[in-house]
Amino acid sequence: MLRFFSVDLHIHSVLSACAEPEMLPELILERAQELGLNLLAVTDHNSAENAEAMLRAGESWGIKVLPGMEVQTREEVHLLCLFDTLEQVTAWQEVVYAHLPRLKNKVDFFGAQVVLNAEGEPVGYNERLLATSVSLSLEEVVGRVQGLNGLCIPAHVDRPAYSIIANLGFIPPDLGIQGVEISQLVGPKDARARFPQLSRYSLVGNSDAHRLKDMVRRTTIRMSEPTVAELALALAGEGGRGVWVDGVRSVA
Repeated sequence: MLRFFSVDLHIHSVLSACAEPEMLPELILERAQELGLNLLAVTDHNSAENAEAMLRAGESWGIKVLPGMEVQTREEVHLLCLFDTLEQVTAWQEVVYAHLPRLKNKVDFFGAQVVLNAEGEPVGYNERLLATSVSLSLEEVVGRVQGLNGLCIPAHVDRPAYSIIANLGFIPPDLGIQGVEISQLVGPKDARARFPQLSRYSLVGNSDAHRLKDMVRRTTIRMSEPTVAELALALAGEGGRGVWVDGVRSVA
């Protein structure tokens, strides 16, 4: 049976240097409950070390959390990489870490990258420079994530920086993706008007929240269960599934 899920699939925790100290699992889930969200994804920059803490917090709040990551490809394109299990995202993290430059984070410039234990308590810092590009290409990231049964969604495609359209000028037609994310700066109708190539793709509107007040409820997805496979089917508009952004059906 198909159900409606209110989703935000792009949320940063304190592991992302650019996130505010308030981006802790319990506070994120409390804010999600206030907004009426029942499906989230934790997507820190090039790391998933806080995914377990977010998943456990989600269980206590009755909100499903998908473990994920926002990867910066060799072309400086941001991609949301979503998975169903901690095992999958951990395997993906090993790949990402192997392709990150061996540089240390500059806390004074970028900010701290706080690591939480499974209970959501701060236990240390990730000293890697996470706010940078991996040596993998866009196509390599998508292929490897799909090889782990994950889902890739190009992030904030309407933005002038770190987006697939701004950096490449187009979305490769053979990339093998079903949907793309639009930022809070644009609605689905305006996005398709500004970027005609988006007519081929379903749209998802997430918050890219780095602060609690950034979180929004603007996307509804109709699917049978909150899994990556069902998300892919919803983006493809199969079997009565679908995606609505700002009240507009946004399936290609």
